[in-house]
Amino acid sequence: MTHYSHTLDAVPQTLPVGKVVCVGRNYAEHARELNNPVPSEPVLFIKPSTALVKLEQPLEIPSKFGACHFEAEMAVLIGERLTGCNEQQAATAIAGVGVALDLTLRELQSTLKEKSLPWEKAKGFDGACPVSVFVGVQNITDLQNQQIQLRQNGELQQDGNSADMLTPVLPLLVYISQFFTLSPGDIVLTGTPAGVGPLAAGDSLEISLGNLINVKTEVVS
Repeated sequence: MTHYSHTLDAVPQTLPVGKVVCVGRNYAEHARELNNPVPSEPVLFIKPSTALVKLEQPLEIPSKFGACHFEAEMAVLIGERLTGCNEQQAATAIAGVGVALDLTLRELQSTLKEKSLPWEKAKGFDGACPVSVFVGVQNITDLQNQQIQLRQNGELQQDGNSADMLTPVLPLLVYISQFFTLSPGDIVLTGTPAGVGPLAAGDSLEISLGNLINVKTEVVS
């Protein structure tokens, strides 16, 4: 598994590699497709730094725990410490924006949910967060108008826009900072649009964020 380090505007960063804070069910249609209630406030969970791998490298998925699903998401790289922040502080703290996969062992997650147990084994395993290079936030005119697309073997599976987030990026960072301090080098995954599905060895994937990022990769077992 390739060692992960942050890259911003094609330049390797000295930012430490930290935790990944994820928000579940931040797109109503995705909540509905999994028969989950649409939440009234963000659903948060964390992936450890060991889940991070480069999206550009072949994706190694575990095969012994059942189906592994893709979930394409806009990712936010944190450049300044945030704790109990306001939206202006949150905006200043964003270093860059990228695209990531929240890989999910769906059968294992369902089993854990049925037992009212935490999801970490299904969401935080090694390699569970492939992430692209980041684009400097100064190059982005509107965080809430970014198209998120995933093609699997040439077929468009996910096609959503950040405008459809139930909790937009800045209020989301404010909410997260009430519970978890966000440190430089942390990443926030902002939720996935509808259309998630299982991966198989040999799949080719193309993931894009508007006209900012386009990454092609493949799945290996």
